[in-house]
Amino acid sequence: MNAIISATELASELTGERPPVLLDVRWQLSLAKAAGVPAFDGRAEYAAGHVPGAVYVDLDTELAGHAGPGEGRHPLPELSGFGAAMRAAGVSADRDIVVYDGGQGWAAARAWWLLRWTGHSSVRVLDGGLAAWDGPLEAATPVPQPGTFEPAPGATGLLDADAAAALARSGLLLDARAAERYRGDVEPIDRVGGHIPGAVSAPTTENVGEDGRFRPAAELAERFKSLGANGDPGQVGVYCGSGVSAAHEILALAVAGIDARLYVGSWSQWSADEARPVATGPDPQ
Repeated sequence: MNAIISATELASELTGERPPVLLDVRWQLSLAKAAGVPAFDGRAEYAAGHVPGAVYVDLDTELAGHAGPGEGRHPLPELSGFGAAMRAAGVSADRDIVVYDGGQGWAAARAWWLLRWTGHSSVRVLDGGLAAWDGPLEAATPVPQPGTFEPAPGATGLLDADAAAALARSGLLLDARAAERYRGDVEPIDRVGGHIPGAVSAPTTENVGEDGRFRPAAELAERFKSLGANGDPGQVGVYCGSGVSAAHEILALAVAGIDARLYVGSWSQWSADEARPVATGPDPQ
């Protein structure tokens, strides 16, 4: 199954006999939250209007765990809580799932990645997010039929800090952050700027066109090939600031037909450990 779905395709499927379960995961990176101030509240926008039938899912509380010391800002959620949240949203293993956010794609990709990693085989992201949807919106909050999904994490797909460091030398580790953060020119959130030694800069902004939709699969495949992806299984990994935008990169890689692993702790975990090396500048080093 394709990893993404167009707004036109979604509109058609919603009129079918067994429409997909819709998850609204509107969220945005909040520099204020990193300083302890409450983050952007996607629930308010959801309540003002969402794709009919969509259920709101909160990234910070349902798609991530509590950020403890040394874990990074968006660690994996506890499986019991994640499973309960998904079932409450109507998620079952035998139902198609479509996830969307406000258009950036990061939050939707995080939900897509988590569901896929925990065993759901039919999850797609609305290409372009809510901004691409030209159908009706509703303000009413639906009460979905409780789902039956039981998360079962995969044996592969994850990287810890040591595995990420090794992959940067033996394979391809992509840094999905903005190039200036990769170089270490600026660092608005974490302790220090720079990148994991050996990692290659690959900003998520280059995965999409001006309309916010993913570039064609062939273009994405060529992009990642030029960065060093050679098709070898298990030889591509991705990290970002806290494990959210990296999921968007993994989604882009999936569109291109390339499997990749996620370093969930990402730079927020790596840079917090003063014993770990930091590279700066435009080159992997």
